[in-house]
Amino acid sequence: MEEKIGVIAVIVNDFDSVERVNELLHENRDCIVGRLGLPFKDKNVAVISLVLRASAEKINALSGKLGMLPGVSAKAFLSK
Repeated sequence: MEEKIGVIAVIVNDFDSVERVNELLHENRDCIVGRLGLPFKDKNVAVISLVLRASAEKINALSGKLGMLPGVSAKAFLSK
């Protein structure tokens, strides 16, 4: 499979899901090139941006798994 560069934007509104978010990121650490997390404590929201190097299928699968968690939104963008 062709390797792509991708970005996943994650917004966490339910901090009860943070542990599972981190577990998923740890399970996929082999394809994560960079990670930036910004807490907005006054808004009770955290924003995480991920840069990945993997197949489109793997990037989209991770985005889907993250987005299925309660209080978590995720969107993937891929290089052409």
